[in-house]
Formats: sequence, C-alpha cells, structure tokens
Amino acid sequence: MKKVLELAEIEKLKKEISRTQLPQDLKVSANSLVERLSVTMRFGSFSQEYQTVASYIDWITHLPWEVKSQGQLDLTEAKKILDKYHYGLSDIKERVLEYMAVMKLRAKTGQSARAPILCLVGLVGTGKTTLARSIAEAMGRKLIRIPFGGIERAFYLRGRSRAFPQAEPGQIVKGLRRVQTLNPVILLDEIDRIAKDAKSAVMGVLVELLDPEQNDHFVDYFVDYPIDLSQAFFIATCNNTRGISQAVLDRLEVITMPSYTDEEKITIAKQYLLPQALEKAGLKPENLVIAPSVWPKIVRPLGYDAGVRTLGRNIVDICRQVAKEIVTGSKNHFVINEENLASYLKSW
Repeated sequence: MKKVLELAEIEKLKKEISRTQLPQDLKVSANSLVERLSVTMRFGSFSQEYQTVASYIDWITHLPWEVKSQGQLDLTEAKKILDKYHYGLSDIKERVLEYMAVMKLRAKTGQSARAPILCLVGLVGTGKTTLARSIAEAMGRKLIRIPFGGIERAFYLRGRSRAFPQAEPGQIVKGLRRVQTLNPVILLDEIDRIAKDAKSAVMGVLVELLDPEQNDHFVDYFVDYPIDLSQAFFIATCNNTRGISQAVLDRLEVITMPSYTDEEKITIAKQYLLPQALEKAGLKPENLVIAPSVWPKIVRPLGYDAGVRTLGRNIVDICRQVAKEIVTGSKNHFVINEENLASYLKSW
C-alpha cells in the first residue's frame, strides 16, 4: 500500500512538470530528479527526498517563465497617475516620462525596451517609496517591493542552494511567483541599510542584478537555472549614497528627492494626506474642518522635518481622536482652530 501511494506521488510530480511551460532543458532536469526519486523507494529514504524534490518542482512550475504583463506606456495617462499621488516634483516626473518615452520608441522599432535603473535618493518621508509605487501604476505593471533594512546574508536575494537544510528561493524569485510576470517593477527599498557584515556580498549580488549585460540570466541558487530579468524595471531607494559601492552606483540613474517647504507641505496635506486620513478613519469631509491658521503648527509641531511622514501621522492622530469623539458623543462636526489645537496635537 505504501509503495502504491509513493508511486502516485511520483506520477503527480510528473504531471505537474508536463503541464507547465518550462524551458526545455529545465524540464529535462526536473524529470531526471523525479526519476531518481523513484529509485529511492528501494532504499527507504523516499519521504525525506520526496519533500526536497516536491518543493523544488512546486517552485519552478509556479514561476512565470514566459509570462509578461502587457503594461502601458501612454505618457498622458502616466502623467495623470503621477500627478494624482504626488504634488510638485515636476523635474522628477519629467525624467520618468522621458525614460518611458525612450522605452516606447525602442519597443516600436523592435529594439529591446531595456529600462534604466533609477535610484531615488532623499531623506525620510520625501516620498521615495510612494513614487516608486506610482511609477509601477503609471506603467501598468505589477510591483515587487524588497526591503533591504538589516539584510544579513546575500541568500536573502539569491536564495539558498538545495544542498543545504531549509533551502528556499531568494526574494527575487518569491516576488516573481507572487506577481506572476517577468517584467514587473522591482523596488529595492533602502539599499543603504544593509547590515555592515553583509554589505560586500549583497552589493556583489546587486551588481549582477542591476547590470543589463548580466541580469538576462540571473541565477537564484535554489532554482539553479537562469531567469531573464532584462525586462524588469528596477527602482532603488536610499537616504544617501555613502553606503553604496561604486560598482552599484555606476549602474544607477540617481535622482535626488527634494525636501519640502512648509507651504508645499500644507498643500500636500490638504490635497492628499487629509482626504486619505479621513477615509481611513471612516470620516466624511463634513465631520472635520481644519482652520487655515493652524496648518503651519500642524506642519511643524516639533521642529523641522524634511519629509511629510510626520505630517501624515499628525493628521491621522487628529482624525482618530475626532472619530472617537463622534462615536462616544452626539457631536459630528469638528473645527480644529487655535483654541483647541493643543487638545489634538502635541507640540513644544
């Protein structure tokens, strides 16, 4: 009975391989693994070997080897999306649109539409990550975000060989399986925050990952087969470039994210942050009005901040308190002014 069940499991793996559009030589290699698995039935180690092979087959048969999202390179529509989520940043938006225009022209002439590799550099809260998300939406592509904060091993990106216990793919392969396309936008978030001991090894992986001459055959150690990432659109972010190796910097198009003035922050708060905070708190615009005179204090309650992250938190805090007062009381309209601001916002 046990042998019958084992044979059924082997047949299941064979069917999984045959129904999937794998590269031909990878399919041959996978079938060889399954054939060797059948041999282990004679020696009593089938269960352990089966788990290893089944995990590998599951991964390679669920990767988008030939699938690419259609996307879109309509510059007019892309500009609308970028303006929808970001106030100002006109120079940066123009650069993004220029890159998209070049990609569109190259695609029309039958050339490889290789994308530039952008690196958004700026202080905390200046909108680097959200801009990357907007670029993905503007291009009509899926987004893979890979956080780099505290990475301690290169196999976080490249995967761990199946020769080791607890082997698994790296974040690139995991992301591809999740979005099911070979040409997503891949956001390498905070690449300056890699753990010191791992910096050299991780930078080495980044050189291969970001080099147009190499990333068409990127090899994850778990998958152990080249993956074409040449059509992916890479965006890196960092607070500064001091911790990034020169070899990686040479492959990046650095774009500096500017700090915001108080006037710009007020506009961003009114047009973007407040409507978002109201919606998340379950409030309607008529539930909360903020007097014009108190906006400068909401923008800078505890001193200068280059970005808008603290400003966003302040607005969320105000909305949350108003939501509580509406639920616990009979009043459903609040005006935040000079007299009551201290009750809703901490300041010096």
